[in-house]
Amino acid sequence: MNIAYYYRVLGLKPGASFAEVKASYRRLARVCHPDVNPGDRRAKDKFIQLTQAYEILLKEISEVTDTELGFEAFSHPPPEPMVTDTPSPAPPPRKVKIPPLSPQDQQLKQSSYEQLRELLKNKRFPRAIALVEALRDRLPFDPEVRQWQAITYQSQGQHLLKHNQLEKAQLYLQKARRTDPHNRRLGLEIERDLNRLGIESTLY
Repeated sequence: MNIAYYYRVLGLKPGASFAEVKASYRRLARVCHPDVNPGDRRAKDKFIQLTQAYEILLKEISEVTDTELGFEAFSHPPPEPMVTDTPSPAPPPRKVKIPPLSPQDQQLKQSSYEQLRELLKNKRFPRAIALVEALRDRLPFDPEVRQWQAITYQSQGQHLLKHNQLEKAQLYLQKARRTDPHNRRLGLEIERDLNRLGIESTLY
């Protein structure tokens, strides 16, 4: 199938931007996600089709900058990480009941979110990492904080890669993947970055 087909799957015209592809995928995936439509085979098939189109288009769109992959991810609250249905011999992990945040922690989380956006926008990666690691220590079970931490590591890795600091770049990219291993979109971006380093890598 040609690339135009995958754009059509996402309801877009060929040549749509990275941001448009991502926004369309988010919107459509929320509607037909298996968790939202338990037992609905058609919804599951549609979700798989959307995800395949999205992944292929990610590889095709080459005009993606550090800013788009780093700071841009903080322009809107990040989506819940999506876990793909991959068979595994290991038993499923026990679900941890996450207690609701206190008003103080909610305020801390929101203010930290705004600070992270500014720090990444200004490429102040060491300070961004220190901030998000401290927030993760305070809110260790919050999935959004975990995702922010992974994105921050990835942004530092991409910055180092751009400045030819390859060993450090590899370290931060691998830390990003370990921090949020079930985030498929982030995993694909890190996979591409590691391939630029000449490192063969598998997502799972």
